[in-house]
Amino acid sequence: MKPASEIISRPILTEKASGLAEANKYVFEILPGCDRAQVKTAIEAAFKVTVLKVNILIRKGKMRRSRLSGGSVYQETRSRRAIVTLKKGDVISLA
Repeated sequence: MKPASEIISRPILTEKASGLAEANKYVFEILPGCDRAQVKTAIEAAFKVTVLKVNILIRKGKMRRSRLSGGSVYQETRSRRAIVTLKKGDVISLA
């Protein structure tokens, strides 16, 4: 089993993610190759909370155009995110 620091890359602190935090849902960026059970145990071990549900989504990287290399087009790297639902009363302080 991988430690939590190898599974959870960073928390996502956006306006939409802070809106989900009011509904007791938190968003984390996770590393590729992790499944729901690994994410659940990593969050429970790292933050001492009870996880009810884990949703994993893959966020496609945006297409960018480089001004320096003749206008060539490249794609940013994609990322995996986990939306974690906690038991009522559990809180993760990310700030």
